[in-house]
Amino acid sequence: MHPENHSPISSPEEALRAFREFARTTLLGHDEEFDSGAEPPLELYRPLHKQGLLNWWLPTEYGGAGLGLADSVDIVSELAYADAGSAFTLLISVLSSSMVSLYGSPELKEEFLTAMTRDGGYSAALGSEREAGSELINLTTTLTRRGDHVVLNGEKMFSTNSGFADYLIVFAKSAGEREKGASYHAVLVPRGTPGARVVKRWDMIGLRSAGTYQVSFTDCAVPSGNVLNGPGLKIIEVGLNSSRILIGAIALGVARRIRDICLDYAITKPLGGHKLIENAVFASKIGQMEMQIEVMRNQCLAAAREYDDVMAMPDPPAEFLRRGALRSALTTKMFCGQTGWQIATVGSEMFGGLGYTTDLPISKYLRDIRAVTIVEAGDDVLRELVFRRFVLPPNRRI
Repeated sequence: MHPENHSPISSPEEALRAFREFARTTLLGHDEEFDSGAEPPLELYRPLHKQGLLNWWLPTEYGGAGLGLADSVDIVSELAYADAGSAFTLLISVLSSSMVSLYGSPELKEEFLTAMTRDGGYSAALGSEREAGSELINLTTTLTRRGDHVVLNGEKMFSTNSGFADYLIVFAKSAGEREKGASYHAVLVPRGTPGARVVKRWDMIGLRSAGTYQVSFTDCAVPSGNVLNGPGLKIIEVGLNSSRILIGAIALGVARRIRDICLDYAITKPLGGHKLIENAVFASKIGQMEMQIEVMRNQCLAAAREYDDVMAMPDPPAEFLRRGALRSALTTKMFCGQTGWQIATVGSEMFGGLGYTTDLPISKYLRDIRAVTIVEAGDDVLRELVFRRFVLPPNRRI
């Protein structure tokens, strides 16, 4: 089924054209507004819902466009070219909704995924905590079974979209179990459930058009059927594969924008009796940027295609649980974040002193792209994970 009043998109190419048009006509040129820290501009995104594209990756059986992750790379790049915070808001529901799609009961999928496409909704994942950070094995949010319900208690630090999400996927540890043998769970909490409370919205230095929140749970009870099927720590590893790849595509989009504003500046900037664009040093720097942008895009696409290949297998949920974190997803986020930061650094230097002021938009792009190396586990965490999972000899891996 397709949500009422939607005009179904007939191909990935048509979808990309629609997103490019939306990004250029609706998002582009509003840097100051998006960087102001105002509430996330959700109404701006309603045209995507009317086209059936707000959650473009959701399966067709629930009314979604059913686009693959490889199709999503250029979509996110186009959105991030116009505004990285909007791109983050629009893509991050893939993390929580993909976990529901893979590990939720048929009833959960039918109710919550269909509602996302019908109503143009959002979802959020809540893992990080003040003490545990990215080490979810140390989380303290607890799950207690009470009759045919489970009860959550704890507090989550950083969760994008949770202030307006239709449902939350909350990660918790079985109460009363010893640390080593603890069971971890992923639990779907619908919006408005008593005991779930947004504590505050964080004032972030970048991606300021997005909303990232601290959320607490006090005797928050939901039906036992809302617990996803599978070990919670594995489920979040699986979910992070898709979002990490697309977060890498945010860096790609911002890097493209930086390249273009450098070119625009160089056309008019005088230097030694000529224009900056005629300078060989400038040309070499832009040529280096272009090489980096090309490799970033290819890496995002390669990782996305691996993800799509698993999704095309006979039993994707089981295969993903077997694999856990994909090496390509980890390295894509790391590479794109680090490379994007290099491009942003070089780009800001091209503007001289103005590049260190807020008068030019390069300051926003610097702060936006920095998030790629921080969100969903910082680079040091990911480097160690890559080492333990993929570099150590198999008999020494964890």
